[in-house]
Amino acid sequence: MTNSPLELINLHPKKESFREEVVTGLRKSKKELPAKFFYDKRGSELFEEITRLPEYYVTRTEIEILDLNAEEMVSLMGENFLLVEFGSGSSTKVRILLDQMQGKAAYTPIDISLLYLKESAQALGEAYPEVQVTAVCADYTRPFLIPEGESFEKRVVFFPGSTVGNFEPHLAEKFFRDTARRLRQNDTMLIGVDLQKDRNILHKAYNDSAGITAAFNKNILQRINRELGADFDLNRFEHAAFYNENANRIEMHLRSNGNQKVNIGPDSFEFRNGETIHTENSYKYTIEGFHELLRGTGFEPERVWTDPQNLFSVHYLKVAERRGTAGER
Repeated sequence: MTNSPLELINLHPKKESFREEVVTGLRKSKKELPAKFFYDKRGSELFEEITRLPEYYVTRTEIEILDLNAEEMVSLMGENFLLVEFGSGSSTKVRILLDQMQGKAAYTPIDISLLYLKESAQALGEAYPEVQVTAVCADYTRPFLIPEGESFEKRVVFFPGSTVGNFEPHLAEKFFRDTARRLRQNDTMLIGVDLQKDRNILHKAYNDSAGITAAFNKNILQRINRELGADFDLNRFEHAAFYNENANRIEMHLRSNGNQKVNIGPDSFEFRNGETIHTENSYKYTIEGFHELLRGTGFEPERVWTDPQNLFSVHYLKVAERRGTAGER
């Protein structure tokens, strides 16, 4: 069986949406930028560099869990399913699952970075010619139609990397509710969730000695300059990341070095010395805390795997039984 040419569905957010969200975030009393805008082509490349850093335990630990348990994971998924990955990036981790599937599934990567998605999906299709690859460029944090996969018995959403930790808990609950509503009764999810741990491990992971995370953080300003005609001086902002123990989350900020004004087209923004732009949260959970978060969202935990040091976890979730809603889609 040979792979058909890559199919690409482009639901990429328009520039007007990007500008609106940036301006809205910078007008807040505590300035912020949505973390999803990190991932233009350069941002995606920088993140891939982060995943290979010695301090960044997240990716290698999740890969270890997948390597050790992929056979069991795929066995739970069953036969003849559509694998849909949210935030697919380089599609590296999904290869561990595809190696076990032996052509039983089709694959739909979903990512916000159009150019990076094209490259990674094409490479994966060439590596797995027996797998039908249909790429979707979309912002999965907003409503969009999850591919139906009508010829498949079920859909399995693959959501690795603990990206769910970027959501405020109430927004994570909403994400699970909204996703469950768009799935069928038989559909499932395989999701990575980072666990609470020693704050020194966390600090090093988000403040690497090579400065790659700092470059990744500041790249969002470079993207705003390039795409929206802004005049951020990257030398006048510095990367700041720390663990907020009360909230159980890493916070990433860009701190202004001095008083300054930045223009984005006709809009101007004043920055005080030391003022920050909050660019990302990364919530850390306990297994019990994550299961509590799922309560009432439409998902139920079925299986969980961790590494020996309990740094990271991978959860297999099923769509909860919908009583009194026979045939609901």
